[in-house]
Amino acid sequence: MSDYDSDILSWSEQQSALLRRLARGEKVNAQIDWENVVEEVESVGREQLHAVESLLLQTLIHMLKAQSWPDSRDAPVWLADSMNFRAQAANRFVPSMRQRIDVARLYRQARRALPQSIDGKTPLPVPVLCPFTLDALLAED
Repeated sequence: MSDYDSDILSWSEQQSALLRRLARGEKVNAQIDWENVVEEVESVGREQLHAVESLLLQTLIHMLKAQSWPDSRDAPVWLADSMNFRAQAANRFVPSMRQRIDVARLYRQARRALPQSIDGKTPLPVPVLCPFTLDALLAED
């Protein structure tokens, strides 16, 4: 078992030190765990994409709650939370994510996440199809 499997922090520190040495021209190629280094580099992008999708999903859930229960005492909090999630998503968004983010899928997930009732009240209807574009969700206003 390598440090990768038992202690990823130690493994990442060792690998980054080796890569720095390699970048300076030292011969350390045989010591670098290339397979796992490549996997970790790939996972960085996937995790960033997942983070933006998760923030957009939270945005949609909170927007739909506020729309579905506009008279709830929590509606202003839901709107404020949705704005916060939108801002965080916009800050982490990079152009290469545009083709990978499926707003319609996230909207369907948000609709499914809505509770049947809040404070004993059923929700007002919300659109079946997503009324938002990615650009609208990432906009500052």
